Amino acid sequence: MAHLAHYKEAHPLPFRITHWINLVAMIVLIFSGCIIHFPFIPGIMGVCRGLHIFFGFVLFINCLVRVILAFVVESAPTAGTRKTVKDYKTWLPQADNKHQGPEWIKYYLFMRKTHPLSAKLGVPQKISYLLIPILIIAMFITGICIWTPTASSGFCQALLNGIGGPMNMRILHYFLMFGFLIFMCIHIYLANIEGLAPSKLMFFGKEHGGLTYDPDRHVIDGEDALEA
Repeated sequence: MAHLAHYKEAHPLPFRITHWINLVAMIVLIFSGCIIHFPFIPGIMGVCRGLHIFFGFVLFINCLVRVILAFVVESAPTAGTRKTVKDYKTWLPQADNKHQGPEWIKYYLFMRKTHPLSAKLGVPQKISYLLIPILIIAMFITGICIWTPTASSGFCQALLNGIGGPMNMRILHYFLMFGFLIFMCIHIYLANIEGLAPSKLMFFGKEHGGLTYDPDRHVIDGEDALEA
C-alpha cells in the first residue's frame, strides 16, 4: 500500500524546533527525576536538581510557545499536500477524519491492517496532543509547589493544603511522570509503525514522496516520485 507523501509543510521548522526541545527536556526531566527520587548515583544530586528545575521551566515555556505558534504559523492539514492553514485547525476536528475514531482504535488494537485515510493527525492523536499541554502544565504546577523557593507562595500553599500536604504533591508529581513515559513510548511507536519517513521529516526536514492529496476535494489526486 502506497502512503501519502511527507512534505516540510506538515512540520514547519518552528514546530520541529519546539519538538526537539520537548524531547530533550522530557528525557532530562525523566532521568533527573528518577535519580532525585531514587538517589542511586552518589555525588550528583545537586546537579540533577539543578537540571530538573532548569528543564522544567524550559518544557513549560516551550509548551506555551508551541501553543502560541499554533495560532501564528501555518502547516499542512494533511500529509500529501503543500497547502497550509493555521496550525491550530489541524488539532481540531476535520472533514478528513470525521467519524474515524472507532476505525483508528481498531487499527491501534491490531483489528485492522491499515489505518484510515485521514488528516495529518488521526482522531486519537488529536486527543492525546491536546492533553499533553495540560499534562505539562500540571507537571509544572506540581513541581513549583514542592520547589523550596516557590512552595511558600500563597498559590502553592493553597494547592498544598488542598491536596493534603507536600508529600501528596510529590507523589502526584512523580506519578504524572509516567504520563510522559507512556506518551513517549506510544508516540515513538505509532510515528514509526509504517516506516521512518515521519521521523526523518520531523528531525531532519527530509521529504519523502508518495501519494498526493487534495484537501479541498478530499481525494488522492496523484503521486509524487520524490525520494527521501
